[in-house]
Amino acid sequence: MSKNFADKLIEAIKAKNAPICVGLDPNFSKIPKFIKEKAFQDREKTPMACAANAILEFNKGIIDAVVDLVPAVKPQIAYYEIFGHDGIWCYEETLKYAKARRLITIADAKRNDIGPTAAAYAQAFLGEVQLGEGEAEIILPGFDADSITVNPYLGWDGIKPFVDEAHKYEKGIFALVKTSNPSSVDLQDLQMKDGAFVYEIMGGLVDSWGANEIGENGYSLVGAVVGATYPEQAKRLRQLMPNSIFLVPGYGAQGGGAAEVAPCFNKDGVGAIVNNSRGIIFAYEKMEGFGEEQYAEAAREATIAMKKDLEKIF
Repeated sequence: MSKNFADKLIEAIKAKNAPICVGLDPNFSKIPKFIKEKAFQDREKTPMACAANAILEFNKGIIDAVVDLVPAVKPQIAYYEIFGHDGIWCYEETLKYAKARRLITIADAKRNDIGPTAAAYAQAFLGEVQLGEGEAEIILPGFDADSITVNPYLGWDGIKPFVDEAHKYEKGIFALVKTSNPSSVDLQDLQMKDGAFVYEIMGGLVDSWGANEIGENGYSLVGAVVGATYPEQAKRLRQLMPNSIFLVPGYGAQGGGAAEVAPCFNKDGVGAIVNNSRGIIFAYEKMEGFGEEQYAEAAREATIAMKKDLEKIF
């Protein structure tokens, strides 16, 4: 029996009692020295391959530390792409490992294009590729992420291929609506002659794009990225998008806390999943009593602390 992505995500959140997503943004300069030294002992591999192996080991440590606490992880592809094809291998292996541990995966790739190119992106991250024909046909998954972040500012024809693939393979998308960065106001907070702000217009569009993809829990497979750093805008978007799950960046290192993310949830306490990247995976840098070799333990403690903080909302 097929299941809407939003239903799967909500069920996973409820099972862990934690609307938390851990962002796997492995800035190589911050990865513990002992992991890098071990990886670079392999003289048969190129430096790029050694770096990719170090990142993968680091990611596995984080995943193992938080797997029983959170429902989802979100690897940001930029931190992997800088290591070329070895980095892409690491990205794929990270997704595979997280899925094997029964975590929901969000490919933070913010893809954006139109027509056949958008379809190719959607197929790569959410769908399958067909090789050969007839008896020689082979069908293989691409990155096989459970969901992907997308940039919707090219309009519906740049989003439809992602919605189609998501519907077909029980996946999901999160469209950028109100991002957490300071300069988002330059465009997203522009006010039209009728008084509406650009982020409100985009929110309305995203809501309409997911209107036919609503699951049993009342939420669409078309979600929205709404930053914790703009709680007033989030409150307005929650009104405009009652059926969209919000992926909420900006918690922790960017200054957001429980009070800031509260408007992203509906009154029933559902409707959002809050991302924390640096504040969890590099928690060892700031937490007393934890050195580099305890990076995973520190990540676990930071996740527990975040969970307790978010409990203040409900």
